[in-house]
Amino acid sequence: MATLLLPGSRTEPDGSAVLRVLSYNIRSMRDDTAALARVISACAPDLVLVQEAPRFFRWRKKLARLAAASGQTVLSGGATAAGPALLCSLRATVERTEDVLLPLTPGLHRRGFATAVVRFGGARLGVLSCHLSLQQDERYEQGGMLLDRLAGLGTEQVIAGGDLNERPGGRTFRRLAGELQDCWATAPWGGEYTSTPADPHQRIDAIFATPGIEVLGCGVPHGHPGVTEQDLRAATDHLPVLAALRVPAS
Repeated sequence: MATLLLPGSRTEPDGSAVLRVLSYNIRSMRDDTAALARVISACAPDLVLVQEAPRFFRWRKKLARLAAASGQTVLSGGATAAGPALLCSLRATVERTEDVLLPLTPGLHRRGFATAVVRFGGARLGVLSCHLSLQQDERYEQGGMLLDRLAGLGTEQVIAGGDLNERPGGRTFRRLAGELQDCWATAPWGGEYTSTPADPHQRIDAIFATPGIEVLGCGVPHGHPGVTEQDLRAATDHLPVLAALRVPAS
């Protein structure tokens, strides 16, 4: 359980930025959307890495309503990225965005990445939201594509996160953690397990960051002010991951 508050967002005198980053599988907003908005709003994120954003009828309006209700704006993704999306606060200065569709394996779901390059104060960083395959071999290949995509963003610092559909001992999770910081493992805070809200027993959602980013704390925001257990259970079928990160000035 969270016993200490995570640092709030701020820009330091040297241009570095303390950011709050939230990763959240929202199950296409099929559950209690008011509870979902309350959880996001209470976490006060600068960036929200969304998985399973609405992809079908009026998906843009649905995602925009969630962003407005939670104090965010839509940055990229949704149906154009096959589900991953990015939301951001008005602190962000957006340099560019790109939605990426991954190769389709017949019989499996289409997957993609929502990506962006943003600035907060003097800190410039790449951001990526993902939802990896349920199939082991395809998931491993997508992990490699994720690392390649991050390298291609052209930023020294990057943050990636999402629903990996795999626990930390899995080879795709280990592949990512071998090149990036697993933020929970670096600075655990709050709860560890992200699935399921009714019976948390596994960590399959994560936030990763380049080694140059200082992880101030990361985990499921149990006990965070404004985040109730009732809302966490009602909002969707995953628990969110919240991280506080200090990104150096570029």
